Amino acid sequence: MIESGFHDVAPGKLAVVVTHLEMHAKPALSEVPLPEGVTFRQVTPSPDWFRDIFRRVGTDWLWYGRLKLDDAALTALLQDPARDFYTLMRDGKDEALLELNFPKDGSCELAYFGLTSALIGSGSGRYLMNQAITLAWEKPITRLHLHTCTNDSPQALGFYVRSGFTPFRRQVEVDDDPRLTGLLPRNAAPQVPLIEG
Repeated sequence: MIESGFHDVAPGKLAVVVTHLEMHAKPALSEVPLPEGVTFRQVTPSPDWFRDIFRRVGTDWLWYGRLKLDDAALTALLQDPARDFYTLMRDGKDEALLELNFPKDGSCELAYFGLTSALIGSGSGRYLMNQAITLAWEKPITRLHLHTCTNDSPQALGFYVRSGFTPFRRQVEVDDDPRLTGLLPRNAAPQVPLIEG
């Protein structure tokens, strides 16, 4: 058991509070149209495609987990038949990432969800979430879940709750700061202090 109070985080490390959320039935969804010029499509991703959209969506929020994977490991993950990938396209360029993972336990994990700066504030996020929820519950699942953390957009947790998810667990994750390991640029996520050893 961790005692209350302050706890040191070693130099070069990053600590975040992770909130896990879930829903056990499909909520009522208000129809939201896509913004003009934006299209929704399923993707069969290559490693290059995935790394590009992963970085463009996630660098501001210090997404880095998948950047640790080499080509073989990432290819195996992207070819996993239990995973579905989707995007939103504007002006011929993919600008969003939605990954749904359907393990064999009757659940669905909303593994990744995000927009690039080209779509933030356009209403595309609500449309994409409606699609995520609808696609998940088209399968024979009993639970849809995801997690977010304190490095994510300040609006993320409230957005997920308004989408019908309920928080059920919080954890603290400590890992190497990806800006110091070279996975992300040193100037990524300037709102998160960089503390070197």
